[in-house]
Amino acid sequence: MTVFDRVKSLADKQGISIVELEEKLDFGKNSLYAWKKKVPNGANLEKVADFFNVSTDYLLGRKSPGVDDKINVDDIIENNRRLFYKHVELPEEDSDFINSFLRTYLESKEGQDRLRKNGYKGK
Repeated sequence: MTVFDRVKSLADKQGISIVELEEKLDFGKNSLYAWKKKVPNGANLEKVADFFNVSTDYLLGRKSPGVDDKINVDDIIENNRRLFYKHVELPEEDSDFINSFLRTYLESKEGQDRLRKNGYKGK
């Protein structure tokens, strides 16, 4: 699998075309298609990796997407520990229940994909 194949797969999962990705990243027309036959320069490879929240090693085929590429849900939960409704802080047990539900969703593939699609990069 080439670098282009990995980028195409990631783009397909987010529902965007290669042309749209090139536009979003300010790349020249057909520049990503050139990655079918050549290794991209480091700066452009890093831009694509950052966009999809994966490592450059993954794009280069040096490793599979795995734990390192998973968004850390603990950071999200910890940063949103206190919950409010109509400017009133919810009791701790209610916040814990909601955060438990949120954790389950965010750790799912659908939740991870939605976070990435919305540009969440973590800390």
